[in-house]
Amino acid sequence: MRAIAVSEYGATPALTYLPRPEPGPGEILVKLVAAGLNPLDWRIADGMLKDTADAAFPLVLGADGAGVVEDAGEGVTRLRHGEQVYGVFTDVERGRGSYAEYAVVREDGPVARMPASMVYSEAAAVPTACAAALDVVERAGIGEGRTVLVAGATGGVGQAAVQLAARTGAKVIATARADTAGTMRRLGAAHTVDHTAGDINDQVLAVHSAGLDALVVLAGDTARTAELARLLRPGGTCVSTVWTADPDTMAAHGLHGVNYDGGPTAAALDRLAGLLDAGDLRVHLEREAPLEAAPDALARNRAGGARGKTVLRVL
Repeated sequence: MRAIAVSEYGATPALTYLPRPEPGPGEILVKLVAAGLNPLDWRIADGMLKDTADAAFPLVLGADGAGVVEDAGEGVTRLRHGEQVYGVFTDVERGRGSYAEYAVVREDGPVARMPASMVYSEAAAVPTACAAALDVVERAGIGEGRTVLVAGATGGVGQAAVQLAARTGAKVIATARADTAGTMRRLGAAHTVDHTAGDINDQVLAVHSAGLDALVVLAGDTARTAELARLLRPGGTCVSTVWTADPDTMAAHGLHGVNYDGGPTAAALDRLAGLLDAGDLRVHLEREAPLEAAPDALARNRAGGARGKTVLRVL
């Protein structure tokens, strides 16, 4: 099968040909139609897990994907041959990922039936980003009558977080440059702020002088997060997916700091499918590319400035 893999940590991702994996007991084999790209993919290729996971090489990249159940191992009962599924297929210790024609995942793992309203390329963009957004909004305690700033709102997680936060009845302020401000407002943001147009804290206070109940940080560094946290009212919560929160320092100031470490589950994917089918959540695809173009797509993502999801067409 065709796959995009690295021969060692730090190596350049490249097209390679590997044997088709076979499902073991409790596992399903999925013939992938599309794979979603996430920053985690190139970070894993760079070696972010080298001290915590014993990887097998060549290591197929990619986590998110959507396709059709091709085969099943002994004991599988939840998902059947021919069903359309989406989920997370990365398994570093076995050298497996979603940038391939076939992938194996445990039936009780992070895989579920595809949203009925979506095509494969759309569904492949959902799992990691939207599950993270769902979890982050809940961990931040965002709800009716509360005000939240989403920093890094134009990427896949950010766009989902804006929608999910607005759906709770919260007032959402999103970071966005002028050319994406309209998109953020259509997704539910009450206001947008632009770091290229001046100090973000001043801009936030200009549209909401009472301070924030929650801060969701999806991009930036520790210093930037600490500066944004000054906008939080006592008892406010900062959740960072890029691990830039300092829980101890925040606690000393009466704030809650959380560095997000969750991941998709089958239950979360089922919830997301319901939201997507009901029209309560939308996914914007910024770019689609063939599987062979994955190295270039990863380089683009590494450069930053995403305005939606990138999806690789496997078939």
